[in-house]
Amino acid sequence: MEWMTPQQAAPLARCAAVFEPGDPARTGRIAFFDPAGDPPPHVPGGEPGVADLVLPHGGGLTVRTLPVLRLTPARALPVLLQAHRTATAPPPAGGDGGRPHPAAAYWGAVLALALHLTARERLLPGVSPAGYDTWRAGPFDAADIARLRALQQAAPGEAVAVPGSDPAVLVRAFLDAVADTLPRTPAARIAAGRQAFAAPEPQHVPHLRAWAEEISAGLDSGLRMSLRVELTTGPPDTPRPGSHPRPGPGPGPGSGSAERGRGGGPRPRLVPRAHSLADPTLAADADELFARADHALGPRAQADMVSAVRRAASVWPALERLLPVPHALDLTDGELRELLDGAAGRLAGHGIDVTWPETHAGTLTARAVAGADREPPADLRSFFTGDGTVDLRWRLELDGEPLTEQEAAAVADAGAVVRLRGRWILVGADLARKARRRRLPPLTAIEALAVALTGRTDIGAERVRVAPTPWLDALRHALTAPHPGPAGQPARLAATLRDYQLRGVHWMDRMTSLGLGGCLADDMGLGKTVQLIALHLLRQERPAERGPTLVVCPASLLGNWEREVERFAPGTPVRRHHGPARTLTGADDGFVLTTYGTMRLDAPRLAAHPWGLVVADEAQHVKNARSSTAAALRLIGARARIALTGTPVENNLSELWALLDWTTPGLLGTHHHFRTRWIAPIDTERARTTTTEAAGEHQPTARLLSQLVRPFLLRRRKSDPGIAPELPPKTETDQPAALTAEQEALYRGQVKTVMAEIEAAAGSGIARSGLVLKLLTGLKQICNHPAQFLKEGNDAALAGRSGKLELLDELLAAITAGGGAALVFTQYVTMARLLERHLRERGIPAGLLHGGTPVARREELVRRFQDGQFPVFLLSLKAAGTGLNLTRADHVVHYDRWWNPAVEAQATDRAHRIGQTRPVQVHRLIAEGTVEDRIAALLEAKKELADAVLGTGEQALTELTNEELAHLVELRSTT
Repeated sequence: MEWMTPQQAAPLARCAAVFEPGDPARTGRIAFFDPAGDPPPHVPGGEPGVADLVLPHGGGLTVRTLPVLRLTPARALPVLLQAHRTATAPPPAGGDGGRPHPAAAYWGAVLALALHLTARERLLPGVSPAGYDTWRAGPFDAADIARLRALQQAAPGEAVAVPGSDPAVLVRAFLDAVADTLPRTPAARIAAGRQAFAAPEPQHVPHLRAWAEEISAGLDSGLRMSLRVELTTGPPDTPRPGSHPRPGPGPGPGSGSAERGRGGGPRPRLVPRAHSLADPTLAADADELFARADHALGPRAQADMVSAVRRAASVWPALERLLPVPHALDLTDGELRELLDGAAGRLAGHGIDVTWPETHAGTLTARAVAGADREPPADLRSFFTGDGTVDLRWRLELDGEPLTEQEAAAVADAGAVVRLRGRWILVGADLARKARRRRLPPLTAIEALAVALTGRTDIGAERVRVAPTPWLDALRHALTAPHPGPAGQPARLAATLRDYQLRGVHWMDRMTSLGLGGCLADDMGLGKTVQLIALHLLRQERPAERGPTLVVCPASLLGNWEREVERFAPGTPVRRHHGPARTLTGADDGFVLTTYGTMRLDAPRLAAHPWGLVVADEAQHVKNARSSTAAALRLIGARARIALTGTPVENNLSELWALLDWTTPGLLGTHHHFRTRWIAPIDTERARTTTTEAAGEHQPTARLLSQLVRPFLLRRRKSDPGIAPELPPKTETDQPAALTAEQEALYRGQVKTVMAEIEAAAGSGIARSGLVLKLLTGLKQICNHPAQFLKEGNDAALAGRSGKLELLDELLAAITAGGGAALVFTQYVTMARLLERHLRERGIPAGLLHGGTPVARREELVRRFQDGQFPVFLLSLKAAGTGLNLTRADHVVHYDRWWNPAVEAQATDRAHRIGQTRPVQVHRLIAEGTVEDRIAALLEAKKELADAVLGTGEQALTELTNEELAHLVELRSTT
């Protein structure tokens, strides 16, 4: 059947519509017409014609013959759904020209009820008056009946304009037409093995009338049945005469509830209850119903109840014990667990609701948890590249609160009912199994990473949610937390990267430093090559990550790579591994360039060489994982792998698997697993969303896969916001400064003295916290300048005593010589005053703004700096971190660290803000080998501790143990 697009459906939805019943029901037609008399628009599958319709005319009604377009119920679905959806949405701005006709919207509302009934399998087989196979809607519960009556009463005149029609009859007929249409699919015909009740063409089956009436006799009778579970105490009831006695298994696990009740535990009892369909307020328990014949439910109620029990017993055989006279009965543990673990759901699908005890309410569930009993790994690289595992187990919860080990053990040992926290709780068989086998096979590091990103894992054939834990949150944070600012570029890079390029370098650096890989999927022309070169230089700055980078690319790009390396990383060795005289001798650093063809030939030789980084440029060449090129590339080991491509997925999701399984093996599982768990469900969801508007655009599996791969695939397009930003780039660099001999002596003395006081302090109260802050403050001041720590007067010598001050002199000399201007931030006003005096003695004009600066003076200083009257502006971080526009500065120097990147970023934004036209260089001065060095590393790499530091600065460090604190502040050699 050719499906109708929303564009085709919209004009027809603005027409009126009536339903013309047929025999069988699915042969009925929806007739669309224009009350003004114009022909309705044509759509695929439409049947043009005319119809006699009863319409308003001159204050009354008249029969008019109008052109119509008839559609089968199947073809009318998208039109009516669009009419219903548009009618219930807010009117569009600028008028209601696109609103549907009320009659079309009405039948869309009836269709919504029909779809709801069909989804709940409220369908009854039947044979039409003419002898054809048909399905009809039913049975109805009280809510269905109320909704049906409301729809019947709300019908607009044009919707029921068929001469001689009854709105109630038309609505029921339309519900039956939809019910008779939707189940008829090729899959249904195959499953049924016959045409009747499965094929769309009418099947003449008068001989099946008695069978169909018998099947649906009780289902659509005057009452419906529900089942109520109660927990009672005392001896079991004596079975009614003629009923089957309850089985009596012996004592022990699985024994009858009555024995357990006599021992003080509750006895589960099942109570059948009858409900009138005509009047939902009428209901009675089975015992009451069969106590007398003249019940308010009517003379047929007892017979209907017996029929309802027989039908229910075909769904759950345990209900046969309710016959021949339905009554309340005691349940065994096994029966109760069957009801809990699936029987109740199957019964509900057949219109039989099961209700559970309210006086003993409590929801006992099992949730999978990972890493609940361990701290997040301090060294994520070692975790990902090693053989570490993460525990996975079932955690039992009562109303969302975890059970203790003792309580969980009690559940494992109990029968179908267990007493927890003063309440009796029902325990299903599936939950009991999980309670007995709480520990599951552990996750590998990569599997744990996938769980952290998606919140789900596969246990057997089931995909289950995994409860969030601090461990998983830390793992996810390590990969997904946004960087507080643009990453500083390598000092040896002969280029100024744009902001998005710096983000790309930082992203690749973060992934590779963790021992993972990734795919940089920027559009062509956005600078993937220079970002990769910057990554190489960045990794060379860290001894543990140094090593040669192998670039595999098409032959046409060898020359480009060679030129780009020489241009952006001058002095970096670059050699080609290509041609007849190729060799790897001496390839211990820099870049080695080869082609995919040569790589395929030399894979064993390349695999034997130690690589710091392997790069697949134009990685679409290896998107076919079965190709010999992809197989050869997988042989080459490295500490990290990066794929570069502008088209990560060209044809199908298998290409994505091929890329990411190379960069981060195991993340997506085997290719078979990927196809089963991801590709097949996504294809199904796509087919559903393009087949019916009712399904909407929800594709949960695709969104889940996006969560999983997003940290490993960075995709930027030229059209993306921020790729061509308003602001010029900002480059952040940590500038190391060596301590002088005087600073070293003061530093060691401060550590020794205050650490002794901390170790002597009892407990971890306010006194100890004060000592920790005293230690950290003193060390930061020593790193700044001895004169600050020693509180020396204005006549103290400054030059030659601080490595930071010497570095600042070098920076400012270069900045002012080039005509630049700088903001110098410090958190200490005392240090700012020392810097002001030092610069004055050197003849460098500078302004000073701090918290005590009057407002008028503050405004004057800002104006003078912006006007270029002095090139260096000394600023107190607290006083000048926000609210100022200092765009004349193209350099920002953080003389000391606030240890909170967000605060530092706000200060930096005084220069890097709207109005800035030049690139901004940010310099953070860090004393080598000191606590400043360690904190800088924590802020960049130790994400789990950085969470605390970012939030509260140095106050969080007061919670460290003495050993951790000593390790943090220890002065280390930098040689």
